[in-house]
Amino acid sequence: MTDTTAIITEKRGQAFWITINRPEKRNALNGEVIASITKGYRDAHDDKDVRVIVLTGAGDKAFCAGADLQNSGAAFAMDHSRPNVDYADLLRLSQNATKPAIARVGGVCMAGGMGLLCMTDMAIAADHVIFGLPEVKVGVFPMQVLSLLQSIAPRRLVNEWALTGEPFDAKAAQAAGLLNYVVPTAELDAKVDWLIGRIVDKSPTAIRRGKYAMRAIASMSFDESIAYTESQIALLAMTEDAKEGLKAFSEKRKPVWTGK
Repeated sequence: MTDTTAIITEKRGQAFWITINRPEKRNALNGEVIASITKGYRDAHDDKDVRVIVLTGAGDKAFCAGADLQNSGAAFAMDHSRPNVDYADLLRLSQNATKPAIARVGGVCMAGGMGLLCMTDMAIAADHVIFGLPEVKVGVFPMQVLSLLQSIAPRRLVNEWALTGEPFDAKAAQAAGLLNYVVPTAELDAKVDWLIGRIVDKSPTAIRRGKYAMRAIASMSFDESIAYTESQIALLAMTEDAKEGLKAFSEKRKPVWTGK
């Protein structure tokens, strides 16, 4: 376990947990949080034993309430000589990741926290959680969050959330495609563990190459996508995991994955 002021990282079996550790600030984002999540993602990918990343927030009040507005000047200050910012780089990193990530949402998820939610592959939330994009209430807009959100939720709903800044509940979030599951708070951890279990017994090679392919074809036309994927399945079939999977199926046993 690594415990810093802002983040706790911990390996639990084959899952790498990243916990925002600022419950007194509703797990709000600052430079240290963003840098530490970024490092956590990289550490998870460097560890061959890690199969899945879990992103969550400490306590039961908040997953992440967005940027820390206690010092509003710092929250939106940036070096204009840089063409990119750290939060945007974190979202880029997440989209290029080849290990699946799950958001465990145990409390309020707002503004930049919505970006953290959207950067994961799957999400489970407690049924009391409130979501929102309240940026217009303080004179800004969820610019970077929209880069991911617009490909997940229906356009009309995104328009409403971003333009009104009004909150919505977990049921609405699930209906919009932001969440895979909504469960009572007492069942949240068990559901996360259940989903982890459904990932770690599958081929790490297939998942890694599959995530890479899904990212690659996201902006392709059908003709480009089908040409790309027919070559990818041929390459995947040559891996040790694919050969082991087919052999195990024919022998009616569980496969032993090597991740190669």
